[in-house]
Amino acid sequence: MLQQSPYLLYADGNGNIYEDETLYAIGRAGWDALPVPIEDWIELPEGGNLYELPQRRGIGIDVNTGQMRLCEKGWAVAAFIPPAHTGLFLAAYESFPDAPTLPLFCYTAVGWQNNTIYVPAVRIERDIRQECVGYNDKEIKRGAKNLLEQYAHNRLVQHLMQNCCNTYHCPAARNFALGRWECPVPTSPACNANCIGCISFQPAEETIVSTQDRLTFKPTAEEIVEFTVPHLLNAPYPIVSFGQGCEGEPLLMWETIRDAIIEIRKHTSKGSININTNGSKPDAVAALCKAGLNSIRVSTNSAQKSIYTRYYRPNNYEFEDIIESLKVVHEHGGWSSINYFVFPGVTDSVEEYEALRKLIKTTNLSMIQWRNFNIDPDWYLGQINLAETGEMLGVKQLQELIHDEFPNVKFGYYNPPIERMKGNYEIDFAH
Repeated sequence: MLQQSPYLLYADGNGNIYEDETLYAIGRAGWDALPVPIEDWIELPEGGNLYELPQRRGIGIDVNTGQMRLCEKGWAVAAFIPPAHTGLFLAAYESFPDAPTLPLFCYTAVGWQNNTIYVPAVRIERDIRQECVGYNDKEIKRGAKNLLEQYAHNRLVQHLMQNCCNTYHCPAARNFALGRWECPVPTSPACNANCIGCISFQPAEETIVSTQDRLTFKPTAEEIVEFTVPHLLNAPYPIVSFGQGCEGEPLLMWETIRDAIIEIRKHTSKGSININTNGSKPDAVAALCKAGLNSIRVSTNSAQKSIYTRYYRPNNYEFEDIIESLKVVHEHGGWSSINYFVFPGVTDSVEEYEALRKLIKTTNLSMIQWRNFNIDPDWYLGQINLAETGEMLGVKQLQELIHDEFPNVKFGYYNPPIERMKGNYEIDFAH
């Protein structure tokens, strides 16, 4: 337990990071720089990284005067915190007018004390499925090679192993190569939203680039069934999961997904069939539930229609459709989650809290996946035209309030396996 706030970190532009013992590290929520409660700092979890933020000066609290000021020694530094952890504060900095837009990563506050890197975060998920220590590169390469040979004519397996696993090191694809847990099944090269921070497609004129290339073909139901059935039969805590970061919107391919689910269930009743989606087509979701879909995860940056619409920029659907999709899954006895993009200062505003309460009540939500929002903070707030973020509760207090009022709503970071949904949520997962 820290006895004082950690010191601010800065970068010299040449790949070196130093501590500034004249400044205590602070955080950011919305547009505001704020002190971080000492109890919110934890050691940077394994798998975390540090980023230099070019053309940006870090903001800290002077250890002598107690006043906030800029660190003029170098560029600001932020942390990437690994999956299963939710950041409580963003990095605090002031940008130069010509500062480049930051890539699509999360930018959590960070500090240094006693030869240890600290971040303000909580572990929200006990499942270990994406822990760095659990990935053996030699085993992954061997597993990928075997799959590429075994499914030489399956375009989807080739895509998952060559692009997702071997090129982008996608954790889900790597787990598939290892024959365990959640198996990714991208299906759609197209999308019906124009998300500002889309990780698989950015317009040529945009200042940021997508982090990976999008799927370029439409797989057949036969291609899907060929490798998902063995996974469900043999993997521990198996999940087949449509809708991945390397594709558009899977509900645009719902007929293919429906046919695949029907065929999969002819072969095995084991495991869970999930879809990660924007929830834009409730009728399609209903058809998938009738075919055997077990769970849905609907992504959203906000429970407020205005903020959602400014970010997602939907085509031919509205915010109300995503609410309806969540309701449909509950009505069919399935597990409904939201993939909730956490942005301190927006997610924990009083208005957002009230909207989230309404969403939970309206949909009988099963779970909130508290995901760190991978986006340049200044750019995001500017793009959605949010000049004022209003009164803030704090991310940790928001989580406590929601848990107290809705104790049956589970918190986590990943789609749960069927054993966890229908058994003991506290023990039935990868560990």
